[in-house]
Amino acid sequence: MPTFVHGKSTRVYIDEFDLSTYFNSADVSVTNETAESTAFQSSSKSYLLGLNDGTVSLAGMWSADTDGSDEELQAILGATTTPLLTVAQDAGTIGNRCVIAKAHEINYAISNPVGDISAVSADLQASTDATSNVTNGVKSGVQLTTGASVAFGSLGDLASVDNGASSANGGAGLLHVPTNTIGGGTTTIKVQHSANDSTWADLITFTAVGAGAVTSEMSAVSGTVNRYLRVTASTAGSSGAITFMVSFARY
Repeated sequence: MPTFVHGKSTRVYIDEFDLSTYFNSADVSVTNETAESTAFQSSSKSYLLGLNDGTVSLAGMWSADTDGSDEELQAILGATTTPLLTVAQDAGTIGNRCVIAKAHEINYAISNPVGDISAVSADLQASTDATSNVTNGVKSGVQLTTGASVAFGSLGDLASVDNGASSANGGAGLLHVPTNTIGGGTTTIKVQHSANDSTWADLITFTAVGAGAVTSEMSAVSGTVNRYLRVTASTAGSSGAITFMVSFARY
């Protein structure tokens, strides 16, 4: 029997913000251009595949909260730095699926119906660039953390995810840190890979997260990505907790 998941468990991260509680819809679309190559004497049309494309559409509730839906969606419209986005399906379990993207917000709308809650919607256009190297702008990946808060003394190696086989074309890891109260030192978060789920090597080392800092980062790698992936985290801090979401998409 198929295994289905309920949409209520979705989480949405934009840059260093977990905006899940403001949205109630997150639609992802990935397309591929086709150029017609049909010639005379053909009995059926033929096409050549072209460029991949990807978009993300978000909808939910308007709020004037600090770091809420209106403030953050207003801030990224036309931003010179391309926003980083994760839509995590059935979030909260390591190994579950997600979509990661580096995407420009191209439309932001506010709706104020007389008989209903004020609403927001936003459209984001994914874009490939030299930094992210996300080949079609939107990629399907896996969640490598639960997105839960972790006390400074409980950081370490998280559970591994089995891809079934290695892959040869690299990939991208995406980190969101929406809350961080760890004081006294930086926190280092890494993605590691392994051929046998026993011996591990660093694949991505994200920029060290400063004491009390919130951040986001996408990092791409090339070449072989081994069968197993996991996140490991450590801190030089002496108190507090940190919430971080890490996903990885193979190319």
